[in-house]
Amino acid sequence: MKLDMHCHTKEGSVDSKVGVEEYIETLISKGYDGMLITDHDTYNGYRYWKKELKGKKYQDFVVLKGIEYDTNNAGHMLVIMPENVKLRILEMRGMPLPMLLFIVHSFGGIVGPAHPFGEKYLSLANTKFFRKNRSIVNKFDFIETFNSCEPAERNIQARQLANIHDKPGFGGSDSHKVECIGTAFTRLPYRITKESELIRMVKEKQPIQYGGVIYKGTTKEKIGKVNDVLLYSFWVYNKVLGLSKVRKRRGQARYLNINVKNIN
Repeated sequence: MKLDMHCHTKEGSVDSKVGVEEYIETLISKGYDGMLITDHDTYNGYRYWKKELKGKKYQDFVVLKGIEYDTNNAGHMLVIMPENVKLRILEMRGMPLPMLLFIVHSFGGIVGPAHPFGEKYLSLANTKFFRKNRSIVNKFDFIETFNSCEPAERNIQARQLANIHDKPGFGGSDSHKVECIGTAFTRLPYRITKESELIRMVKEKQPIQYGGVIYKGTTKEKIGKVNDVLLYSFWVYNKVLGLSKVRKRRGQARYLNINVKNIN
């Protein structure tokens, strides 16, 4: 079964130009069987699929619910929860990585770093937290080992990290434009139809393959050094929004009976 495991939709990610339906049609035309929607800190793209398309069109195409979560100390994380688990706290950016890991695992989900050797502020290996806590990799369930929007050497580093720690690897396009869709893949050993089946497959360390081609039309390539300014601006934006949601996250943590002080 062939899937794209890192997809941003315009219904959920403000920086995406591709709607859910266009995503699906493009992936089907390229021989894919499914996709994981991983919008930034929201499930709105998946909600659109569930409300407008699921059960009405594309019956044989599998759409899974995921999220790309912005931690406040370790970059972006891909999170997949069982289909019957709905946690509002995962749509409130800014948790530290230990807290995110605790919550995801407590409710039966899996988590792994997106583009772990990618750009500063966005990627695990380029954070102070990782440099001081390298053993944190042992707590991940998988690692994104091929990301179409990252250079080949960064994907090689991600693959080496996964091999060293014996973690399954995922391939995802990280696409925000239609031209990038289907440039990466994750191939599962058998067909699944829901998130809990994927989670079980990862935990059992079933043979998962990944690969693809590097996408050459990324915005960061086109704008050069200006991208450094945008990255810093995003870091500030992420920090401010994360801090603005502290009280809401604490409220959700109390609702979930989680002692935040013990896991920060």
